[in-house]
Amino acid sequence: MTGPVTLVTGASSGLGELFARACAARGDRVALVARRQNELKKLAKELGGDTIVLGEDLSDYDAAEAVMAEIEDRDCFVQTLINNAGFGLHGPFEDIALGDQVDMVQVNITALLDLTHRAVPWMKANGGGYILNVASTAAFQAGPMMATYYATKAFVLSLTEALHEELAPHNIHVTALCPGATKTEFAHQAGMEETTLFKRFAGDPESVVAAGLNGLAKNKAVVIPGFVNKAMVQGTRLTPRSVNREIVKLLQG
Repeated sequence: MTGPVTLVTGASSGLGELFARACAARGDRVALVARRQNELKKLAKELGGDTIVLGEDLSDYDAAEAVMAEIEDRDCFVQTLINNAGFGLHGPFEDIALGDQVDMVQVNITALLDLTHRAVPWMKANGGGYILNVASTAAFQAGPMMATYYATKAFVLSLTEALHEELAPHNIHVTALCPGATKTEFAHQAGMEETTLFKRFAGDPESVVAAGLNGLAKNKAVVIPGFVNKAMVQGTRLTPRSVNREIVKLLQG
């Protein structure tokens, strides 16, 4: 395989689209993954003719395998993997359909794990690579009213920090990007537009993407963009977990 690509999941909108634009602007050949193939095709047309469009739903258990098979069929390998795809659902645990929560685990955890596991051998064989996993400030505490989402991001953060150490000898950068509330489609899709968290603290997506790519280039294990987010995360380390849970419940109530 001779052609390096940057694979961006969840690329049809929000942070994923911005990651794709930023990577294409610096000269990467970009492979776009999302369910909404029409949106990907529009973006690919803007980015250039060699952009790869992979219309896959990562909630399907075999989607990651299909994505990597298509990359391989094009005689390419993933040099940079941006695991951005993910979603959250807001509400009492028992009121959110189990199937929807299982899909969340599949997209936020299993697909990320699968793509990373398949990409690492390619990176090792080609002298190194880059893995950016989009976690969240949610990874640092439990999240009443978004219990499963917060738990998935805790997994992403823990996995990423471990791989950061494991893969460093192979010249593979591994970074967890942990933004707070951000002005993307996420709040609408999660039913959180009217929560205090998003009404008062939502940040700028462009700065999140810039911080993530800069941190990945420098091989930072964890990147928390924005002073407020850094302060909130630091606060979780200094206050009892019981207090942190109550704060999250108030912000998301």
